[in-house]
Amino acid sequence: MNGGLLVAGTTSDAGKSVVTAGICRWLVRQGVKVAPFKAQNMSLNSFVTREGAEIGRAQAMQAQACRIEPTAQMNPVLLKPGGEQSSQVVLLGRPVGEMSARGYHGGRQQGLLGTVLDCLAELRGTYDAVICEGAGSPAEINLRRTDIVNMGIARNARLPVLVVGDIDRGGVFASFFGTVALLSPEDQELIAGFLVNKFRGDVSLLDPGLDMLHGLTGRRAYGVLPFRHGLGIDEEDGLRVSLRGTVRESTVAPPVGEDVLRVAVCAIPLMSNFTDVDALAAEPGVVVRFVDRPEELADADLVVVPGTRGTVRALAWLRERGLADALRARAAEGRPTLGVCGGFQILGEHIEDEVESRAGEVPGLGLLPVRVRFAREKTLTRPTGEALGERVEGYEIHHGVAEVLGGDAFLDGCRVGPTWGTHWHGSLESDGFRRAFLREVAAAAGRRFVPAPDTSFAALREEQLDRLGDLIEQHADTDALWRLIESGAPQGLPFIPPGAPA
Repeated sequence: MNGGLLVAGTTSDAGKSVVTAGICRWLVRQGVKVAPFKAQNMSLNSFVTREGAEIGRAQAMQAQACRIEPTAQMNPVLLKPGGEQSSQVVLLGRPVGEMSARGYHGGRQQGLLGTVLDCLAELRGTYDAVICEGAGSPAEINLRRTDIVNMGIARNARLPVLVVGDIDRGGVFASFFGTVALLSPEDQELIAGFLVNKFRGDVSLLDPGLDMLHGLTGRRAYGVLPFRHGLGIDEEDGLRVSLRGTVRESTVAPPVGEDVLRVAVCAIPLMSNFTDVDALAAEPGVVVRFVDRPEELADADLVVVPGTRGTVRALAWLRERGLADALRARAAEGRPTLGVCGGFQILGEHIEDEVESRAGEVPGLGLLPVRVRFAREKTLTRPTGEALGERVEGYEIHHGVAEVLGGDAFLDGCRVGPTWGTHWHGSLESDGFRRAFLREVAAAAGRRFVPAPDTSFAALREEQLDRLGDLIEQHADTDALWRLIESGAPQGLPFIPPGAPA
């Protein structure tokens, strides 16, 4: 078997990442050797593979769904926004420069098609099936000429395409029809059918619409997935999504001790790898929220300053909002704060940046005895170590090089009283360390909070991926899906006018 499938969507956030992970987990449970693939990803949430390559976190999670190690080939092009107009281009896991959207779509993107196809071919030569994820919508006609992630790769690799639509937003039938009708005849030949996502209610009420859609397009629905809470995998786009006031989805469970523990995450600009706090949200009795006002820190037992692709910009934002003063006041009062990566740099004394912001010398918040100099070479590692008497694993993604001048050792950073700082992402996923850290936070905050003794973050991840596999197995036509992956799009699919504009 040398099968393949492209999971496209009517819109961003239609559920492509979740469906791709679900199909991967369903296939691997059938004994299929399967891998994920996304040609081009725009994300501020990334991960470091064992060989030291940076890829999107969604593809790392999809690799976990496949029960394999993630590699750079699974996400050959990663775009990391540095603002509204430019992104860092990461090619095969390594940064190759900054580029404007116009410059990228004006020629560089199409030049990467060969690399993308080589990576896909390598995966297809190694695995029985490769489940590819598109980006945005395949009907973005302004970008079709240079597309390498949707129909551009489907056409070149002859992949059948399954279009996912989020019915919870409304207008799913118009979105399905319009997506097909805006594609060229050659692209339409590969659109095999549709998958409805996030349906609430009686599925039989949807059947007349699906039958009419089949009659109008000649393409069938491959399933209707019901809405389920807490099934999202790691978000891709921290720039576009407003997180103010939201709470990370997790199993609602009462605290083990007498008190809950309240965690406030500063929603700084260009926030990256905010998935670091998922492990906190998974703990019974830990309440996590994202905040952007100083008064929202008042009742927080722990404040997290997360990573960012714009350390100097985020520092200025904290000062403008009054959050910098609130963080200083917390430190003076002995109340806990954790800075991760860019957040760690912000808590230091001094930043010298001629690389990311080119702002030169900028004073930090002065809460930790650390001086940071930005290097042109990006640090991409998977360190292991020990802290608070527990073994810790993490990953590092940063240009800033920290010189620690004092305080107590804490991973690669330091600690002064209840203020901690480290470049290590993912450290809180180490269960023993997370429990030890939360005990220290609770003691400093004066809370009678007790970490659950048996919470396994890795087990919760596996459970989540199994639930995604269950969704596909129970609510999709898996026999038809298997034929699609194995044999490609059905022959003789009709053309739906008007097609793509010339």
